[in-house]
Amino acid sequence: MADAISVIPASVLRNLSEKLYEKRKNAALEIEGIVKQLASTGDHDKISAVINLLSKEFTYSSQSNHRKGGLIGLAAATVALSSEAAQHLEQLVPPVLNSLSDQDSRVRYYACEALYNIAKVVRGDFIIFFNQIFDALCKLSADSDPNVQSAAHLLDSLVKDIVTESDQFSIEEFIPLLRERMNVLNPYVRQFLVGWITVLDSVPDIDMLGFLPDFLDGLFNMLSDSSREIRQQADSALSEFLQEIKNSPSVDYGRMTEILVQRAASPDEFTRLTAISWINEFVKLGGDQLVPYYADILGAILPCISDKEEKIRVVARETNEELFSIKADPAEGFDVGAVLSIARRQLDSEWEATRIEALHWISTLLDRHRSEVLCFLNDIFDTLLKALSDSSDEVVLLVLDIHACIAQDPLNFRQLVVFLVHNFRVDHSLLERRGALIVCRLCVLLDAERVYRELSTILEGEANLDFACIMVQALNLILLTSSELSKLRELLKQSHSNAAGKDLFVSLYASWCHSPIAIISLCLLAQTYQHASSVIQSLVEEDINAKFLVQLDKLIRLLETPVFTYLRLQVCMCYFLFLAPPSQA
Repeated sequence: MADAISVIPASVLRNLSEKLYEKRKNAALEIEGIVKQLASTGDHDKISAVINLLSKEFTYSSQSNHRKGGLIGLAAATVALSSEAAQHLEQLVPPVLNSLSDQDSRVRYYACEALYNIAKVVRGDFIIFFNQIFDALCKLSADSDPNVQSAAHLLDSLVKDIVTESDQFSIEEFIPLLRERMNVLNPYVRQFLVGWITVLDSVPDIDMLGFLPDFLDGLFNMLSDSSREIRQQADSALSEFLQEIKNSPSVDYGRMTEILVQRAASPDEFTRLTAISWINEFVKLGGDQLVPYYADILGAILPCISDKEEKIRVVARETNEELFSIKADPAEGFDVGAVLSIARRQLDSEWEATRIEALHWISTLLDRHRSEVLCFLNDIFDTLLKALSDSSDEVVLLVLDIHACIAQDPLNFRQLVVFLVHNFRVDHSLLERRGALIVCRLCVLLDAERVYRELSTILEGEANLDFACIMVQALNLILLTSSELSKLRELLKQSHSNAAGKDLFVSLYASWCHSPIAIISLCLLAQTYQHASSVIQSLVEEDINAKFLVQLDKLIRLLETPVFTYLRLQVCMCYFLFLAPPSQA
């Protein structure tokens, strides 16, 4: 300290702490001259003493004017040292960095100015302090004083120039600094960060693409910023990176896919569109790398298929088709269970289009990986049964197609029919609204005779007699009126002459007995008229209630339909042959 005082006149030190800027500036010029003289003689010990004096007695002083003077003095000393300044950086830079967070905005301003002058002199040697400087600049970018912001912006531009021309800059050390600041909401800080990302990405020797997963989420977060300028800057940076990905032979798709999947569910429309567009490109480019992430990708795509924005729906559907076209194998890491789980969850979506595509995926998985899907049957079966109550006919038909595919195995067929009857039992409205659709579709897909035989077997032992009666009446009405069951009706009509028809009649008979009207209908259809007559006569002993009369009315109406045309003709023939007067016969 004594060495410094001996070379710097007291008047200079006094002026350096003056309130007037001109006096401090003149004092700094004198210090510049003194340091320049010392440098010319190579007296670096005294130079160190001068820097030490300026730091401790001035920049760390409790008086703001002292701190301002100290900063100007340090900058002057650096200018004086010129090419020899690098060896004193450890002394010069720390006190200036400390002043960047000073409570006095003018001190912060002078600190920016001082650091700018130091950086301008030492250039590349400045890199050793980059992390601390970046941290300080990040904070200063959101400074409350516009003048400080302006000074920090000039310093930032210079530091960027130094970094881009330096071969000592460590991107590996920089990325953690960037990553931990990417979710800051301050608009000035966001502009600052995007600016650095863009500048570093433009340097050929710096591989920012390799570290993109570390800050990709932050960039996507900026797409929903309230500032249009920030949204545009983030979008521009993302567009540039996507182009680089398309041209790069090696990309870490996995980590980025996880980010994109989350962002595809963003409440912000622009963020969703950008995320789903990236996913679309990844599916086209990623190949085998994306196989383990197919379930996550599907989980992002399916909701977007029903997005309120058409652009998002279009891209989501295109991406879905791309995924459909890729025939991945479990041996390659394709997780059938995970994809199936995603499709199952989306069956609870409020949007019909999403539910339909989810069913298409389940159907496709059954077609391509049947054995694997059947291993998870217990996980999806209840959901598929629940889907039979869906408000959409298209959804119900697709669900039935899947059930029919599963039911190709005898055990699964039995389970399907048992569960179906159970669902009808606990939800009578399902039987009323969807009964005919479900039964007819299953008859088409699984063979009508097989379906009816199984239903009859189950209903024969039904403990709930009221339900059994209702169910049999419904099945009987479907049998008599549905075009899909025309062959089954023809077979029953041949029960007298055809063993298969007789066997079917016997198979249905026991369960049809739960409903008097149903058994009469079955007998009339099978042309077992004598037995039908016996059943009708036995009804005299039964309690005739309103429900019975309603069913009887339905039967009478059915007798007038084309299904029973043959019966009416037979009645006419009998009348003319046996009952009509001779003149009419």
